[in-house]
Amino acid sequence: MTRKYFGTDGIRGRANGTITPELALKVGQAAGLVFRNGEHRHRVLIGKDTRLSGYMIETALVAGFTSVGMDVLLTGPMPTPAVAMLTRSMRADLGVMISASHNPYDDNGIKLFGPDGYKLSDEIEKQIETLIDSDVSKQLAKSPALGRAKRIDGVQDRYIEFAKRTLARNLSLDGMRIAVDCANGAGYSVAPAALWELGAEVVAIGVEPDGFNINNECGSTAPDALSRKVREVRADIGIALDGDADRVVIIDELGHIVDGDQLLAVIAAAWQQDGQLAKSGVVATVMSNLGLERYLDTLGLKLARTAVGDRYVLEHMREHGYNLGGEASGHIILSDYATAGDGLVAALQVLAVVKKMGRPVSEVCHRFQPLPQVLRNVRYKTGKPLEDAKVRLAIKNAEQRLIGQGRLVIRPSGTEPVIRVMGEGDDKSLVQDVVDGIVEALTDVAA
Repeated sequence: MTRKYFGTDGIRGRANGTITPELALKVGQAAGLVFRNGEHRHRVLIGKDTRLSGYMIETALVAGFTSVGMDVLLTGPMPTPAVAMLTRSMRADLGVMISASHNPYDDNGIKLFGPDGYKLSDEIEKQIETLIDSDVSKQLAKSPALGRAKRIDGVQDRYIEFAKRTLARNLSLDGMRIAVDCANGAGYSVAPAALWELGAEVVAIGVEPDGFNINNECGSTAPDALSRKVREVRADIGIALDGDADRVVIIDELGHIVDGDQLLAVIAAAWQQDGQLAKSGVVATVMSNLGLERYLDTLGLKLARTAVGDRYVLEHMREHGYNLGGEASGHIILSDYATAGDGLVAALQVLAVVKKMGRPVSEVCHRFQPLPQVLRNVRYKTGKPLEDAKVRLAIKNAEQRLIGQGRLVIRPSGTEPVIRVMGEGDDKSLVQDVVDGIVEALTDVAA
């Protein structure tokens, strides 16, 4: 289904380019009308990250929602998973997160959650899109039925308590020195506070947002700053969140990066041992390393793969009864606790394993040797290069050469005219060679 506004993670684009006050107003009106059901006072909860444009978008959304008779609860800067949790906890009819996740400050976005705390289905997003492009003037609330808006206090404390309660009551982080990088984003206040309340000595960076510095050479997409800090202060572990705190990357005590695939392996093994896995398997995307799949196989666990995007991981988890899934980028979904990826909660699960095993993070979080991966992007102008006979033959030949030794993932980008070619296998030279062959065929067609 082709969608005009929504992508795989809400509506996203350049602030005052794609994401304008006019669009935010219409999104508020359209979403409010879709979720206005019954005679009760309807409520929408709105959170945001720390981007300068958040003020503009928040105000426009408030105007849209109140104009169709919805009361608005404003939380201020809060992680995306906190907004999802609070939407359900506070029995709101709708939740909204204003964020562009790991993107630079001049981008922004609008993510919507239903009353159950989950992202909206394609069908509901389509209804909202239809209303965005419609004249809704006759459906606006009458003067006495207009909505009210207010800021609510205490929501940060509620989220901190929620995160802490995902751990065993007697677990303490006493004796641990933890460096945390909050990317100058939505988790800048709650993440260090939660870790401190659990007993850790906390060294925090990326906790001075100014509207412009979110994700700027910090956070999970730029973990070098945290790696240096871990070595500088001799921390036991580093925790790097992204701008809206729904993904996490770990830094071990040596300053090495631990990605989402290794974190999935750590949590899967621990949950299997504790009998906490709902099914004998984990959900990840086609981009997760083959090393993870092989490691899980040694535990008797299956790796179910989906299309790229935490949205698709979560959909597969819900449909098939899994309670653990994620992406190599650090989106870790623990559906026993949360309805979205939660960087802080995932980090706490890893910390619980580290405390239980009593070993350095470099040992606990290195469960498998990743296979070499080669990723190339080929830009094209028009048409469908993957349907060309020469390209299809090159892909078929490459797959034959990799049988039993690796795999290929070839997919068009969902946001730009680019074909992404990823190969991985035991022999890096072979992988490089087969990827080069496909890229050459694609380049000839795209030229």
